[in-house]
Parts: sequence; C-alpha cells; structure tokens
Amino acid sequence: AAAASPSSAAPAAAPLQARVATVKRETKETQVSVTVNLDGTGKCVAKTPVHFLNHMLDQISSHGLIDLEVHATGDTWIDDHHTVEDIALAFGGALSQALGDRKGIHRFGEFSAPLDEALTHVVLDLSGRPYLGWDLPIPTERIGTFDTQMVEHFFQSFVNTSGTTLHIRGLAGRNSHHIVECTFKAFARALRRATEYDERRAGMVASSKGVLTQQ
Repeated sequence: AAAASPSSAAPAAAPLQARVATVKRETKETQVSVTVNLDGTGKCVAKTPVHFLNHMLDQISSHGLIDLEVHATGDTWIDDHHTVEDIALAFGGALSQALGDRKGIHRFGEFSAPLDEALTHVVLDLSGRPYLGWDLPIPTERIGTFDTQMVEHFFQSFVNTSGTTLHIRGLAGRNSHHIVECTFKAFARALRRATEYDERRAGMVASSKGVLTQQ
C-alpha cells in the first residue's frame, strides 16, 4: 500500500505548556525564592541554612521528578521556624502557579514508602481546598539540630498555599530520621502521580464542578 501523503497524516498534538513557576517571599525574617518545574528530571538545588530540610527537599525532587531550586536565608539564630515555614509557603505557591487551571491532571495521588523499619502512607488531592490530616508520631524532639515539630508545620504551610488536601499516616517506625525521610518520599511519589497528566482525561478538569482552583 502507498504511504500516506503528508497532507493526510494526523495533525501533531499541540505541545503542552511548560509547568514552571517561581515564587519569592521576602519579610523581615526571611528571604526565600522557590522555582519548580513539574515535568523535570529530579534535579534539586537547595541552598538554605536548614541542612536537614535541604536533604528532604532533595527527596521531593528525586522521587517526585520535580526540578526544584530553593534559595533561602533567615533568622536561624532564633530557630528554624520562620525559614522552614516560608520555604514551604513559597513551594506550595509555586506548585499552585505551575499547575495553572489543573486541567488534565490525575488530581489524586497515593503512596506508601518504607525506609527500613519505618513506613508512612500519604494520600493527597489537588482539590484547591487546603487541609492537613496528620498522624505521624516522631519519637525524638530533634534530628541533629532540626526540630521535628517543623515537619508537620512544613506540610501545613505547603497545603495552605498549594490548595492541597493532604493526609499523612505513620504506620511503623522507631528511628526519627527514617520516619521523616520516608514521609517525604511517600509525599513526593503521591505528588508525582497527582500532577501527572491523565491521557483519558483529554485536558478536562477532574471534577464534576469543572474547577480545581481556590479562586
């Protein structure tokens, strides 16, 4: 059979819009800049004074295949609270901007991640409605110099600006570092699934209301 002529070939699909956004947050307490690329390769540049958080941001990037660039300074001579909070607020805002109208995405994501004896289950919904359901016992107050109370506060700040419903449940674990790290890994994998395009959705919003934004 003769090959189809160029004029009869199916039209090429329109290229997807780049899902990249930058949010800068500057206060008397911190100076933060976060750039996300939701369709990246897992490259992370995290330059903040909170070194344990840098390690966790690398987990989000690597396991979520999200390119992250985070630069931050802050009043860490007081404690890490303001810096961690503002990084999370900027990250959530950048994610929301990169998602745009959220058309065509899966919207929901779920993952359970182990790390040796630790196991955490994460379920999330990019619904436009911020909510954090939290049940993650962490047995020590600090991991190195990092205050483990800031793990919950990081995710609370993230959901507030990203419009995410997020449930985190600790299923097992004794080592605080393992518990927190597998939580960030599970979160990253769930987020990757939720932000990926659903081919069957064909560009439509995954909601009977037709809207997934906070506006």
